[in-house]
Amino acid sequence: MMYNRRRVLHSWLACSIVLPLDLRAALPQAGEKVVLTVRGSIGRRSAQEQASFDIDMIEALPQHGFSTMTPWYKQPVSFSGPLLRDLLAAVDAKGSQITAIALNDYKVVIPFDDARRFDVIVATRMDGKPIPVRTKGPLFVIYPFDQSPQLQTVRYHERSIWQLKALEIH
Repeated sequence: MMYNRRRVLHSWLACSIVLPLDLRAALPQAGEKVVLTVRGSIGRRSAQEQASFDIDMIEALPQHGFSTMTPWYKQPVSFSGPLLRDLLAAVDAKGSQITAIALNDYKVVIPFDDARRFDVIVATRMDGKPIPVRTKGPLFVIYPFDQSPQLQTVRYHERSIWQLKALEIH
């Protein structure tokens, strides 16, 4: 079952990249354990007017990674997962800002342009391992802080939200 769902998502992603998007088409159905909901100004909607992702669907998106120092760990940490811009493209999101919401309902606003300008990752793995909830998982929006001095500021540290559960596109 997981293999088929993954193959359907891969097929859907390949078509959406090569062919014009059919905005009436729905995303593949998320499994029992939804880890991320995207709602707001999106073109690809499910029947519930939002897009839901399980971890397999997120990991079926193109994966990227980097290692960076963070304010939360003493050593560099390797993060991997899809780029935020790829996840937004998968739901045909359009807007100027993203409200990211954590499991504890903490919210942070991320300018939509950050997803275009920087290789921001929605990390599913730290140092190659899935991220448990108790250590900032299962999803962690992380900026590549070491790639630019501009990103090594409180402004971008505050936009890195862990225990991500939802994105609202405005």
